[in-house]
Amino acid sequence: MSRYLIIINYRTLITLFFSILMPLVAYKFRVVYNIDLTLLSIAIIFPLVFTIRGAFRRREKALEHLSSFRASIKTVINIFKSSPKILDEDKKEAEKHLSLVNEYLFKHLSTPDENPKEYDEKIEDFYNFLSKKSELIGNGNREKALRFFRDTIASSDNLIAIHSHRTPVSLKAYCLIFIYIFPAVYTPTIINKIGLDGPSWITFFIVILSEFILISLYNIQDQMEYPFDDEGLDDIKFKLFQTYRK
Repeated sequence: MSRYLIIINYRTLITLFFSILMPLVAYKFRVVYNIDLTLLSIAIIFPLVFTIRGAFRRREKALEHLSSFRASIKTVINIFKSSPKILDEDKKEAEKHLSLVNEYLFKHLSTPDENPKEYDEKIEDFYNFLSKKSELIGNGNREKALRFFRDTIASSDNLIAIHSHRTPVSLKAYCLIFIYIFPAVYTPTIINKIGLDGPSWITFFIVILSEFILISLYNIQDQMEYPFDDEGLDDIKFKLFQTYRK
């Protein structure tokens, strides 16, 4: 149930405050007019839809790169496992290095830190292992492992890029500002349609509901834009992409 309430946050409280304040001010000073809300819809709905679609595409791209990451790293593990020339202890060591690469990538993606230093160190550890054990592993197995590990690095770098670069910040800020000022523009038009002598609760209800819908969509987009923290309903389940699924 708590995950469904994640779309309610401090921004929701701010919009609720404005949704109550603006009708009170409009009724007190009898501010009434009738304007076309098409331009306001363009100012809010268009950038909101654009950012939601952008966040969804980022999530789908992340799933593709995670699938590619797991497939390539599992292939490297299987290259070591299936070679009769490689000693068991070397197989276990290679497997340990690759599991740490997997673990530290997911650890990096799960935090807001944009510096993948620890993950890069695990990559270097595996390369050092290949260099140190090159004679025991054999050139053939080493070349195959390097070829598929290159795909692992390419997929992980794409994931790090998705983690670090979001949808345009300026567009989100612009959209949020217009959501906040929406009640100030929308309220007098609603009062005009209902009439100053009409029931005021209808105005409050319409303005509050409209604002709640807009800010909830914005919060959904904000959660979907960062699909790695396992907080939102649509976040990526890292357990499905571990080298050894539990």
